[in-house]
Amino acid sequence: MNEAGILYVVATPIGNLGDVTQRALATLQQVDAIAAEDTRHSVGLLRHFGISKPLLAVHEHNEQQSAQGLIKRLLAGESIALVTDAGTPAVSDPGAVMVQAVRQAGIKVVPVPGASAVIAALSAAGITQPGFYFEGFLPASGSQRRKRLQTLKPMPATLVFYEAPHRIVECVQDLHDVLGGARQLTLARELTKTFETIHTCLLTDALEWLKSDPNQQRGEFVLLVHPDTQEKAQGLDDETVRILRRLLQELPLKQAVALATDITGHKKNELYEAALAHKAENLQKGSDE
Repeated sequence: MNEAGILYVVATPIGNLGDVTQRALATLQQVDAIAAEDTRHSVGLLRHFGISKPLLAVHEHNEQQSAQGLIKRLLAGESIALVTDAGTPAVSDPGAVMVQAVRQAGIKVVPVPGASAVIAALSAAGITQPGFYFEGFLPASGSQRRKRLQTLKPMPATLVFYEAPHRIVECVQDLHDVLGGARQLTLARELTKTFETIHTCLLTDALEWLKSDPNQQRGEFVLLVHPDTQEKAQGLDDETVRILRRLLQELPLKQAVALATDITGHKKNELYEAALAHKAENLQKGSDE
């Protein structure tokens, strides 16, 4: 009886083809076949690197059925690479069902890591607070999306989402409405591609930024909602925090606090403590960068 083959879970570039790893190329060259989310997309990648292998279609609509066929080939001794259109299979992309079935059949699964949109976005966002929670795609339904965001709201970590261009505006609106306008949002768009954009702003300003240029609504998004800052914990509402931050950008601390006191009606000592916390946070960011 033949020794079982190996299923290689191979990460491919998320945009820039130069990000492919040598190990990924070597693996794709040596396997007997390649299981791809979209064979039409993958054939272009393989042709670019001079790789010619049989392609098998494995997508979300046939993954369970395809898994059984792949397991038979693996048990017969073939080795197969699993790829998605961009990035790592089974991470907000088809592949998890396949990997689970192969592992349950006692067949070896080997990851071949590579480019990651999540890690790329986090690395360039400058978020100093530790920890992040990767949600992936939020529900497409507005009501279900807002319900899910309510569940995630108390989490102290950075919240990381994927979003498609046709839902980006309504998704950011829901982020603002549920999580509040005072939290910062980093929008990472078209990472590693020609029109890559990484923009950080308050959630209260994010919709205006998106709508001011329709080009910024195109492409695939990684959304990073920064953790709540200390000002929030001190009981200041979102609008007060926003006003205080804006004033601190233009005025010395004491003047900003005095003016914020007049505008918002909050106690001066509360605003002063919040201003100090915000200044300390920015100072820490500067030292880390």
